[in-house]
Amino acid sequence: MAAPAFGAGSDWAIYGGTSDGNRYSSLTGITKANVGGLRRAWTFGMDAGGDPQTHPLAIGGVVYAYTPALQVIALDGATGKRLWQFDSGVAARGAQRGLTWWTDGQNRRLFASVMNYLYALDPATGKPIASFGTNGRIDLRDDDKFYVSLTSPGIIYRDMIITGFRTGETAPAQPGSIRAWDVHTGKLRWIFNTIPRPGEFGHDTWPAGAWKTAGAANNWTGMVIDQKRGIVFAPTGSAVDDFYGAGRAGDDLFANSLLALDARTGKRLWHFQGVHHDVQDRDFPSPPLLLTVKHGGKLVDAVAQPTKQGFLFLLDRVTGKPLFPVTEEPVPQTDVPGEATSHTQPTVKTPAPYARQHLDERGLTQRTPQAHDWALQQFKTFRSEGPFTPMRVGQQTVVMPGFDGGAEWGGAAADPKSGVIYFNANDVAWTGGLVEAQAVATLGAATYQKNCSVCHGQDRSGSPPAFPSLLGIGNRMMPSAIADVVHTGRGRMPAFASLQGDTLSALIDYLVTGKDEGAKAEPGSDGGARYKFTGYRKFLDPDGYPAVAPPWGTLNAIDLNTGAYLWKIPLGEYSELADKTTGSENYGGPILTASGLLFIGATLYDKKIRAFDSKTGALLWQDTLPFAGNATPITYMAGGRQFVLIQADNARDKKAPQGAAYVAYALP
Repeated sequence: MAAPAFGAGSDWAIYGGTSDGNRYSSLTGITKANVGGLRRAWTFGMDAGGDPQTHPLAIGGVVYAYTPALQVIALDGATGKRLWQFDSGVAARGAQRGLTWWTDGQNRRLFASVMNYLYALDPATGKPIASFGTNGRIDLRDDDKFYVSLTSPGIIYRDMIITGFRTGETAPAQPGSIRAWDVHTGKLRWIFNTIPRPGEFGHDTWPAGAWKTAGAANNWTGMVIDQKRGIVFAPTGSAVDDFYGAGRAGDDLFANSLLALDARTGKRLWHFQGVHHDVQDRDFPSPPLLLTVKHGGKLVDAVAQPTKQGFLFLLDRVTGKPLFPVTEEPVPQTDVPGEATSHTQPTVKTPAPYARQHLDERGLTQRTPQAHDWALQQFKTFRSEGPFTPMRVGQQTVVMPGFDGGAEWGGAAADPKSGVIYFNANDVAWTGGLVEAQAVATLGAATYQKNCSVCHGQDRSGSPPAFPSLLGIGNRMMPSAIADVVHTGRGRMPAFASLQGDTLSALIDYLVTGKDEGAKAEPGSDGGARYKFTGYRKFLDPDGYPAVAPPWGTLNAIDLNTGAYLWKIPLGEYSELADKTTGSENYGGPILTASGLLFIGATLYDKKIRAFDSKTGALLWQDTLPFAGNATPITYMAGGRQFVLIQADNARDKKAPQGAAYVAYALP
């Protein structure tokens, strides 16, 4: 199925609206003049417990989406009535951002992923198509010891579906190959190795033999495709381990890269690496988008890639050449034994960074004198030397913008005719550090260190509320309930379905008792790294607000013909604060319509969906959702009306009542 050249039209048939990924709709029924009359048209409620972040599809008046339990559902787009539901039988929860639609004009298939399985479903019934793979599904794992989940949908080129996947962030992890599968049979058509093998371009940027043991460098965010030229644009994340790279000396191509691949064969056309030898988890966090800009007096087909670190890279779509200068700037060096960081990192000054790159004492919160004094006391213990400051053993390093960005998975929207891009960003600080790996003797402790400590810390204390403490978990949950969460995931925690039998029992014993006792660990079963990450720590003041000065979240409009900002506004608020201009953390992106409306939910704490004037950034309409709209909305036609639909849940806000729903809006 070839995507329309521009707007998504009556349907929203592709993740991101079109294969260009510009989240742009040509619909004009809802306008600046009447958007204030939008009313809630229907709500489809669901059980809580997951954070699917789903950006649904809408085709022929039918909405296709996921529940938090990763069941696939079809809803009547005009009423919200459920038409069918597919339950794979795979127990899992977590991110499942969208689905993939294919048609040749006569036949239709809906591709849905649940963990490591990719299903081909009949869109009319939701039943698997038996001729695809084995009984309607294929397994994306190379080995069942790996955690793999297709959290962002594949893309279609002719009769192929092209996929990446999410995998673990500590070793061992599956190498992040990009693969194309036959839409009819599920057979592999081509593969691109993001960790190059001997004889492949980039192999010399890794240690000899690393291709046998290295993992990740994977496309977890999704891709876009230039259908006319047959070019796939695939951004990748970091290689494992995320924060200590002694075992992967060198620049580590093609980790942290934007890849341009021949969609027919998987052959590399060009690449752009945004971070060399990443030790800060600076994945490219969202699919790029394709648009045309005026540059050097002529129109240039370009690809725009937002980043966690606050840079927006704009590249020639055909050659990969930057349209605004990218320079290699010196960066601080590591002092961690065994580690060797890159001496320089790619930096772009146009457009100017959309999130702060450095934190000093002047950037600390002034919300109250007490909050400022606390933040200053903490800050004096940190290392803070800019966006690529490597972590240190025994000291916390400021990561700003934080591990969630800057930009994150929600993606950007663009007007394909004007070359203007719109995106939201976080602007808060996190910290992280390294400690020498604890000597562990048992299977339970080793399994914890390998799979859990990256989020919950070496001592199981976590960093609440985003990463809860596991201390005393035996007093709050029965072993069977712990096992269920391990297998199915919860909130932002992925599922670890491969942990079974004695390994699972040993892990639960360790979580409950904290004692390094029981079955002995095999050498290397804790991941084997000499130094371990201390865990993700958001820099919050004692009242739970960001310990840096606002804005804490923004919405941005940039003219990519010139690199100039058209406007930049705070996004989100805290109802209990007198200052309503702080902005807040936000997850999920915007969509743009031809009538000049920019719709976005995303704000974590005020739980609102808003419509802005895309020309000025003026707020035109808003409504409070039943839960946080931490997903990117869509717009479509059904029953003769234009709808705006968003998935909402409170999985990321542990203090709020839990629940989930799809909420649709339309004019009366």
